[in-house]
Amino acid sequence: MSKESQFYHYLEDGVSFVSKQASSYRRVYMPLCGSDATSLKSSITPFLSGDSKIDKFSYLTKPMSTEDLRSNCRDFFVQINGKTIVSAAQQTQDSTVTAGQLWHKVTKNFPDAGLELQTLNFIPIQAANMELMKVTLHNTSDQEIALTPTSSIPLFARSLANKHDHEHVTSLLHRTQQLDCGIIVHPPMAFNEEGHTTNERRYFVFGVDDSGNNPTGSFPTFDSFFGEGGTIERPQAIYAQHSPQILDDKQLQGKETVGALRFDDVTLKAGEETSFIMAMGISSSEDEAHKVFDQFKSVEHFDAALEETKLFWKDKISSITLESGDQDFNAWMKWVTLQPVLRRIFGCSFLPDHDYGKGGKGWRDIWQDLLALILIEPKEVRDTLINNYAGVRIDGSNATIIGAQPGEFIADRNAITRVWMDHGAWPYLTTLLYINQTGDFDILFENNTYFRDAQIFRSFKRDEGWSSDDRQQLKDKDGNVYHGTVIEHILLQNLVQFFNVGEHNIIRLESADWNDGLDMAFDRGESVAFASFYAGNLISLAELLEAVQKVKGVQHITVLKEMLILLNTISGAEIDFNDWQAKKNILFDKYFPAVAAEICGETVEVSIEALSKDLRQKGQWLFDHIRQQEKIEVDGNIWFNGYYDNKGERVEGLKGQRVWMTLTGQVFAIMSGLATDDEIKQVVKSVNTYLKDPVLRGYRLNSDFGLDHYLDLGRAFGFAFGTKENGAFFSHMIVMYAYALYARGFVREGYEVLDSIYTMSTDGAKAQIYPGVPEYFDASGRGMYHYLTGSASWFVLTELVQVFGIKGINGNLVIEPKLVKEQFSPDGDARVSCQFASQSIIVRFQNSQLCDYGQYCIDSITCNGAAVEYTVSDDRKSACIARDYVAGLSTPVEFIVNLSAH
Repeated sequence: MSKESQFYHYLEDGVSFVSKQASSYRRVYMPLCGSDATSLKSSITPFLSGDSKIDKFSYLTKPMSTEDLRSNCRDFFVQINGKTIVSAAQQTQDSTVTAGQLWHKVTKNFPDAGLELQTLNFIPIQAANMELMKVTLHNTSDQEIALTPTSSIPLFARSLANKHDHEHVTSLLHRTQQLDCGIIVHPPMAFNEEGHTTNERRYFVFGVDDSGNNPTGSFPTFDSFFGEGGTIERPQAIYAQHSPQILDDKQLQGKETVGALRFDDVTLKAGEETSFIMAMGISSSEDEAHKVFDQFKSVEHFDAALEETKLFWKDKISSITLESGDQDFNAWMKWVTLQPVLRRIFGCSFLPDHDYGKGGKGWRDIWQDLLALILIEPKEVRDTLINNYAGVRIDGSNATIIGAQPGEFIADRNAITRVWMDHGAWPYLTTLLYINQTGDFDILFENNTYFRDAQIFRSFKRDEGWSSDDRQQLKDKDGNVYHGTVIEHILLQNLVQFFNVGEHNIIRLESADWNDGLDMAFDRGESVAFASFYAGNLISLAELLEAVQKVKGVQHITVLKEMLILLNTISGAEIDFNDWQAKKNILFDKYFPAVAAEICGETVEVSIEALSKDLRQKGQWLFDHIRQQEKIEVDGNIWFNGYYDNKGERVEGLKGQRVWMTLTGQVFAIMSGLATDDEIKQVVKSVNTYLKDPVLRGYRLNSDFGLDHYLDLGRAFGFAFGTKENGAFFSHMIVMYAYALYARGFVREGYEVLDSIYTMSTDGAKAQIYPGVPEYFDASGRGMYHYLTGSASWFVLTELVQVFGIKGINGNLVIEPKLVKEQFSPDGDARVSCQFASQSIIVRFQNSQLCDYGQYCIDSITCNGAAVEYTVSDDRKSACIARDYVAGLSTPVEFIVNLSAH
């Protein structure tokens, strides 16, 4: 893959990096956090900006969106020889960022003052609700210098909502104490006009010098520190050389609070240095705050905690390690591998770009993050998969937000009645990966409840008689909570959608699909893209059930009796699939009324043979229908239409002088198996013609429709072209496009698509981000919404199971490399380590002839120097090793796969 620019250089550990250029960018940020979603979550920039919080109710520092990063948050002022004043957040000509997982160091040199100022921040794994900062001052001059050090950490100490709602009023709740080690503030009440509550959380800033001495005093309020004439960048107490004072209650209470701690003056000889340990955090009591801080009150304890934290994050990403011939790409992938873990902790909130700020994880997000977590943390996933199915409604829709606790679901983040039509497709995709990786077919027969609220008929109706006292669980006519199997949940989600069609016999778009920006076509909108996805699922489900029959000897499964309405082959009902209105009536006149208020609670036994036939018939009909109806041709370029708008009009094609095309419509036609090889070639040509940017070389989500808005399709087209869902380079869909191409055997084309993301991500002058993949790149190539993106899960998945070709099929290990020659080292080596069958395995490919993909085949496989029992495909492109064989190997397990020319 292409070499990265000089924005950063990786260090010898192959993951940490150093950058001088980053110091010029105020909106570049790094996440810092503890090990789970309940920990402190921070962001930090080269200017120490970025906020800290536990959740939406408890912000330690003031909430910051991206543009707020231009202002300061953390700072440390130093007055030198009673004259010159410098600070950690100050812009300098000589500044360097050094960072790793998950720590961030900024070194600033002030040559005229003879001082180097270094800050190092991280959240210790041992105390996850506190951020530590070590400030080191080094005398770079040849003379003795006298220093007066003062920290500056403004505290917010309240809810996100109070950033713009009752900001002043909520500051009146602050009860601040000046302590020997710093300051602590306790708002005794959480302000909420819908119902005020008591608050036990404390917010603190503590500090010591490297001799263990407390500060000499503090300036605990904005008034006492910044003053009427000062600013956050130029506090009046610093520039007017005020001394700290003990404030009386009138001066101290009900004021905005700042952790401005004055330390004793220090004199440094030439070459000497001194350090200060700062702690900022949230606790449930003052005693807890002191107890936590006491663990880190020396440089030695700080450094030890940092090393332990580094090891923790190193272990988190060690489950998957890729070694291609490009060392920079290998290092970059370690950051991509970390991103799904970060999204499990942050959700889709709490970083500057992700300023939704309400926490929780979206339905689609959790299933896609699990794709990578199945590969990274396989032992932790089974229960989560099962628990998540409790969010499915009996009408095939689902709660849209998954809470922090197992079984906790929220109908909608913003209490809006709506349904995303794609949500039913993802759970099966993720569960299938889990089954293939583990061979755990038994998960399909685990039981769980269904989500129940007032929303019925897929949001068309509301059950006014429903009460939240029913605990959001579906009950039968006798009042018993109903439990259905996982496979029943999956079948329901996919079968309902086959009948949920619009006037073109395509699945209704409803409130939106994967593209949240297509949110204004509820009445007549249809999604061809996801109709392809659902069709592929139906056929794949038939194949999975047949595998269950073969592997487990299961001949029948039980399903809810009402589901027979959707299984016409089994029930014997006559349904003309070509009649879209008849299909829709099956749902709205028969199935939905039967399950709206309550269900009968009875189950029926259906044969796997008959069920597979029904599913395959439906999926194949939908494939054929899309092929016949949805092809677009413009100037010899052929592709698939992706959507119908709210006027019932086809979205894609030639519109006046413009070509309207979406990437989404092509991705799922390929991935699902709908498109033939010839059709894929045509689609790739069309994508390269209309969606690939000739300058940035990336792939746009859609072509330029030339509209100021498109109120018959969605909000996306009100955005400027090249931003977010309107024609940006959307990493998630681009990676899925690459995955689809690899899966269908178009390896060189898939490689070029993945390489476009890597190249754009590491073009520092344009992307302006630390290592990793962002949600999207804007029109100028800037990386946006970094870290918390489903594209990271898909990138890890694609690299492991498609590019390196290490995957499970029904629990057995399959090795099917799809590496192109550029990805091997000069000696022809490539290597991957991952988890399989409860083993840490290494697979090393040896391609001594440096053959390209399509020119090599598997010649032999050994493990730890011994021959391996395996079967090989007819074309020798893939090999299968029995799961039990892998599980029984002695550690360490290293397979050597020799590749040779055909």
